[in-house]
Amino acid sequence: MGEMIVSMDQDIRLDTTRARLSNLLKRHRELSDRLTRDSDKTMLDRLNKEFEAARRSQSQEVFLDGEEWNDGLLATLRERVHMEADRKAENGNAGFALVCHPEERITYRVGNKVICCLDGSRIGIQFETSTAGETYEVYHCVLESKSFLEKMIVLEHTIPFFLPLSDLENDLLFSNAKKFIDNVGDLLQAYVDRKEQVRLIKELFGHQISEIYHSLPYHMIEFSMDDCDWLAIS
Repeated sequence: MGEMIVSMDQDIRLDTTRARLSNLLKRHRELSDRLTRDSDKTMLDRLNKEFEAARRSQSQEVFLDGEEWNDGLLATLRERVHMEADRKAENGNAGFALVCHPEERITYRVGNKVICCLDGSRIGIQFETSTAGETYEVYHCVLESKSFLEKMIVLEHTIPFFLPLSDLENDLLFSNAKKFIDNVGDLLQAYVDRKEQVRLIKELFGHQISEIYHSLPYHMIEFSMDDCDWLAIS
């Protein structure tokens, strides 16, 4: 859980940290209320249904490991979704359909990630985080490009707003899409691991903890115990 710093003097830096974390928690509550509005729930429900439909309609699920998972595969998927989108446009078919041909409805699993074709020139990635060997939380990210030659962008996602997805997109998506997807998966799993650690601290030592604060991504945790001064974990 990182380096532990114990301050017996309750110095001013910890007071400042507590105030900052308190403000972050207040902002978190306000944003959580906003994110539960009907429009946000509709987007989340829509993506869940779309990914479920893609998984149900697959002809097979291919497990990739090592060198099988590479940017060449993503380039093939990009080409496939654009070819199918062009074909649908020529045929005037505006109905919902998976972009892959029936015999090619393949999803790819790489560790905790599932990658599939979606309609509308899009590639979907489902991130399945876990704890204690069980699936914990599932997140989605949809990539799109206007043409095969243009760079991909993150069209929509269900990843927590306070995680640096935009930074990863700007730094990696155009130059190394595989690394972008891998890093997002690692980022989400690390976030879930830290959140679970805080839950366990509360469960095991809740009767001894008088106050506890944490940053939204759980990368800074501070708490005080009845017989001890403030402890900061980062």
